[in-house]
Amino acid sequence: MADLVLYEKQGHIVTITLNQPELRNPISALPVVDAVVAALERVAADSEARCAILTGAGTAFCSGGDLKKMAGEAPERARSPVTTPRDYRHGIQRIPLTFARLDVPIIAAVNGPAIGAGCDLACMCDIRIAGESARFAESFVKVGIIPGDGGAWLLPRVVGWSKAAEMAFTGDMLDARAALACGLVSRVVPDGELLDAARALAERIAANPPHAVRMTKLLLMQGREMSLPALLDYSASLQALAHATADHREAVTAFIEKRPPQFGGE
Repeated sequence: MADLVLYEKQGHIVTITLNQPELRNPISALPVVDAVVAALERVAADSEARCAILTGAGTAFCSGGDLKKMAGEAPERARSPVTTPRDYRHGIQRIPLTFARLDVPIIAAVNGPAIGAGCDLACMCDIRIAGESARFAESFVKVGIIPGDGGAWLLPRVVGWSKAAEMAFTGDMLDARAALACGLVSRVVPDGELLDAARALAERIAANPPHAVRMTKLLLMQGREMSLPALLDYSASLQALAHATADHREAVTAFIEKRPPQFGGE
């Protein structure tokens, strides 16, 4: 049986690939949730990892839920609704919580449709680059359910309240150019150049001092929730750590000496 999620590391960059192309890479089943969570935790624990890329095998990024499986489960869920919250907590909701703990920058390379939970999965990443064939839909209403994977928290923070409401209430599909126009993605590239573009961006991130990058990501994430005074206090604490790193000293010295810096992650 093929791995549900592929994990590849080249230098300081990790590529995570959803690997069920025949099903268009759904993420709702528990084995897939386990595999995605394990991959993210592996990145977080790797002190040599400086950036990650998330993509899908085949022609889809992620189809979200498995509708055939959902249809089969519908009668039991209707008879016993109290089991659904438990299934979500121990299932797909573990994915956004794991992303929220990840201090390594992660880029979504959206290589095709990102539908429902797949759209939300892209929103869990820090940066989204789309191939020209990418499509996005917050389409839960189309099948009579709601975004149970954190989409109602994620999407407004990416595209703003009005656009998020439009996407969630209609379930309409956005093509790559429309996604770029509303800020859902930061760049659209030809499909054949997608992974190269994602890797080039990852290399630019990985070229910086890794402790400073990870702490910057922590600050950005906390900034979504903290008051300004609390964030300033947190910033000061992290800055004390940053000033103590060898990479900070190397960056300043290299700037003064007019030479490229050499960062060792220390």
